[in-house]
Amino acid sequence: MKTILLISPYWKEPHRWMISSVKLAELWQRLGYRVVVACMGTQTHTEQLSPSLTVHFRKDFFLRDPWNYGISLGFSGFVLRLVRAEKPDIIVVNKLLFWSTLSLAALRLTGHRVILLTDALVGMTWWPRGGIPKACAFLYAWTIGWLLLLLAQKVVTFHPQPSRLLKRLCIANKTQVIPTGIDPTLYGPAKHDPEHVTITYVGRLESVKGVEDFLTALDSIRPQYPTLHAQVAGWHVESHPLVEAYRDRVAFLGLRDDIPDILARSDIFVLPSYSEGLSNALMEAMASGCACIASEVGGNPFLIQNGVSGFLFPAGDREALASHIRRLLDDSVKRRSLGEAARMRIEKIFSWDVTGREYRALFDAFSSTR
Repeated sequence: MKTILLISPYWKEPHRWMISSVKLAELWQRLGYRVVVACMGTQTHTEQLSPSLTVHFRKDFFLRDPWNYGISLGFSGFVLRLVRAEKPDIIVVNKLLFWSTLSLAALRLTGHRVILLTDALVGMTWWPRGGIPKACAFLYAWTIGWLLLLLAQKVVTFHPQPSRLLKRLCIANKTQVIPTGIDPTLYGPAKHDPEHVTITYVGRLESVKGVEDFLTALDSIRPQYPTLHAQVAGWHVESHPLVEAYRDRVAFLGLRDDIPDILARSDIFVLPSYSEGLSNALMEAMASGCACIASEVGGNPFLIQNGVSGFLFPAGDREALASHIRRLLDDSVKRRSLGEAARMRIEKIFSWDVTGREYRALFDAFSSTR
């Protein structure tokens, strides 16, 4: 059994889940690989989650929203020690511009070949909220971030990036698109009740996610739809201002491990992010047959065909968001058709049957060019 070392910013902790890493590790195990994960966390420890999955955590110092960035001194040395101990056949670094990504430079300097995966080019096509964080992201991206992109043997993006940008970065010839994908069999079709519609957001309550736009849009139309049930599932800090302001009319479910069940009981799903990669939450909602509304950023237009498998709107445009919600509340047939088309799109393009073949071909080709 071949071993993949997956270097990830995080794994599964309340305020810092790295869902793409968790799902890719599961997919790669299904393909027959043993996966060893190196990541940051609240404590240094090791978890043997299965015979083919081991996760090594190294303690970090975490800067909260809007930074959402962990710092773990000595992480690169920690990774190099794992490489010596595990002797992986393939080394994969997931995400660009996190502290964990810096280990890519140490790996290259010691003669190791590395695949870099990323769902977004932070500071180039993905931006945090706020002027100072944006400026820092830009400087970081065009210095260290660019160097790391050049050092990687192969760059895989989860959704298409601007071709002009890839050429400017000098990485166009070694970059390809492979989505993380999803197992649609884990998500059942939504149950539709025209008289009791449920609208859902799933994700952390962080500034870049734009949840305040969703809640404000809901308030603007709520008087016309008194039976509408709205819910927010995802981790948030205690006494979050949005929770305090809206708890009387929105159900805040907190961090949950039954997302498939929540989505199966949802009719409409909203993702109002200001920046986005390839959203796992959106893929899960589409696989569940929800009628989806998403901001037109990042990988959302890659997932949704506007008007066919969902609705897109300009990020931050609360009136457009409210208009889409109103349209779907008034038209149960459109809700159903969007949900059915979304499920079909996931099955045909983003299912693990499809992406699994692409990742196997990637790893086979990468191994054969040593």
